[in-house]
Amino acid sequence: FTTSWRDGLALNALIHKHRPDIVDFKRLTKSNAAYNLQQAFNTAEQQLGLTKLLDPEDVLMEHPDEKSILTYVVSFYHYFSKMKALAVEGKRIGKVLDQVLEIEKIIERYERLASELLEWIEQTISAISYQKFANSLAGVQQQLQSFTAFCTLEKPVRFQEKGNLEVLLFSIQSKLRANNRKLYVPREGKSISDINKAWTRLEKAEHEREVALRKELIRQEKLERLAQRFDHKAAMRETWLNENQRLVSQDNFGYDLPAVEAAMKKHEAIEADISSYQERIQGVVELAQEMESEGYYDSKRIGAQKDNILRQWGLLVELVSARRTRLEQNVALQKIFQEMVYMIDWMDGMQAQLSSKEFGKHLLEVEDLLQKHSLLEADISAQTERVQALNTAALKFSELEGYQPCDPQIIRNRVSHVQSCLEQLQDLASKRHRELEASRQLWAFFQEMEEAEAWVREKERILSSSQSYGKDLSSVAKLLSKHNIFLGELGGRRSLLQSTMKRGEQLLPRKRPGPGPIQEKIREVRLHWKRLEELATARLRKLQEASSFYQFSAETDDLVAWLQDAYRLVSSDDFGHDEYSTQSLVKKHKGVGEELEKHRPAVLALRQQLAALAPDYHELVEVQIRIVEVEQLYGEVVEVAVLRHQWLRDALAVYRMFSEVNACEGWIDEKEQWLNQMEVPQRLEDVE
Repeated sequence: FTTSWRDGLALNALIHKHRPDIVDFKRLTKSNAAYNLQQAFNTAEQQLGLTKLLDPEDVLMEHPDEKSILTYVVSFYHYFSKMKALAVEGKRIGKVLDQVLEIEKIIERYERLASELLEWIEQTISAISYQKFANSLAGVQQQLQSFTAFCTLEKPVRFQEKGNLEVLLFSIQSKLRANNRKLYVPREGKSISDINKAWTRLEKAEHEREVALRKELIRQEKLERLAQRFDHKAAMRETWLNENQRLVSQDNFGYDLPAVEAAMKKHEAIEADISSYQERIQGVVELAQEMESEGYYDSKRIGAQKDNILRQWGLLVELVSARRTRLEQNVALQKIFQEMVYMIDWMDGMQAQLSSKEFGKHLLEVEDLLQKHSLLEADISAQTERVQALNTAALKFSELEGYQPCDPQIIRNRVSHVQSCLEQLQDLASKRHRELEASRQLWAFFQEMEEAEAWVREKERILSSSQSYGKDLSSVAKLLSKHNIFLGELGGRRSLLQSTMKRGEQLLPRKRPGPGPIQEKIREVRLHWKRLEELATARLRKLQEASSFYQFSAETDDLVAWLQDAYRLVSSDDFGHDEYSTQSLVKKHKGVGEELEKHRPAVLALRQQLAALAPDYHELVEVQIRIVEVEQLYGEVVEVAVLRHQWLRDALAVYRMFSEVNACEGWIDEKEQWLNQMEVPQRLEDVE
């Protein structure tokens, strides 16, 4: 009832069969389908009175509507069945039409059932593929039960329907074969192969859903186990945190250094335990984070419990840190107190040493005691800085705000006690230093006085035993130089001795016992010193007198030597060999004469110098004879010089005369030569 009616011949044949008078079937051709259909529709409407239900275009299609064609053919059936003359033909057509209608009903049922089955498959696939899992173990278990019910109850019924559809399609095809009709081809998407494909996709989705449900069930079971582990560990951690918070909140550190150090060791053990416990806290946090990342349904509670544990852990860490700070303050303060005790014990021992009444029995011993005392003072100075640092550090603890490891008044009392002990020690050290210094000054005075006295005695012995005043001027000069050095040393010793005596006089009021009276020692040394100065003055005078004598002798010898040289010059037989040499000798003799005049005062002063010498020297006969000889030698040199001067003048006059004579002879010789060479002219004119 589809394409078989498309060429229009079947409709015209049906009309021609019952009414051959109104249709000329022989004139119709299969190639003119539109005309055939229009002719059949018009003839049925005009001749038979059948309503025109179709147009040629409704039939001239690739797939005409089967129901429309069937309805239109049924109208022919009803029309021809009324014709008595055509009763038998009507029954045959009715039987055919009944079979056709039955097949059509079966086909409609097949298509309806196929559509319902396919729709159910698609809905089921969509529900299975996109259904979200419940976020809890109970929910997933319920989903798994529902899925199991679907697989065991709902799906088998639908599987049976799929089998019935295959049977129904087979029945349709069998009936169509029996009526020698074209086999039924289900619409696109509703064939048995399409249903099988959809069923395969359903089974695939069902398998995937089952696998996913199983995995989700395993995941939820794992999360439940993790939650149970978390709850167990969280309860343990919270209990441990509470106990340790209570433990570190206690400040029973003790009241001395050993107790506080023991508390510090215990605290360090607590810190080590807490530090090692951090991994366990981190394990709880990681459990919570894992459940959070896995989307555990009760993650808010887990997160809140985790945050509470972390908050308690942070509080515990802060409490531990604060307790360590307090402990460190206690340890530092107790160490300061311990150092104060050590310093007080040390100061007690130092006071015992500084209270000694031993001040030495001689200078070396006193200096040794002073050196030892200087070391003690240096030690006290160094320890003073240490005490001041301890006091400053201790007072800082009394000024703390908030927690205070000790009563500030106790700290101030201890600082005051240590400071008073230090001041007493410093006063005692200063007092002993003054006493030792006084002792050193006393014994230094006695030693210096003894050294000065020994030196004076030695110099007295040397000056008393020395009677040599030199043999000549150089030896006297050396002795004078040595004596001047001695006088310089004597002057230096004098100032030192005066300073020492002054210090000794200052020591008199102190009444410090010594090996002898201070005044007697000063008087004795002064007497020796006075005698030494007298000896030094006498020797200086003697050396100066000797020096003057030897100086006089040296000057006299120099004068004699010069006079002898001058005598040799003025007594020379050389008067020159010409005017020039004679003039040179005159000039030289003139210089000698001037020198003689210069030495005249020296010769005349010899007797005055002799009178100025010490009696031991100017009364010597050889000295007086020496002066007479010098005077006589000077007179002889003067007389000879006068004679030589006259002789040189005479020689110079002679040489000058010879020079003039020689000059005159030379002029005469020159004129003679000129005259001899001159030619006398013969004529008077030439002479002019």
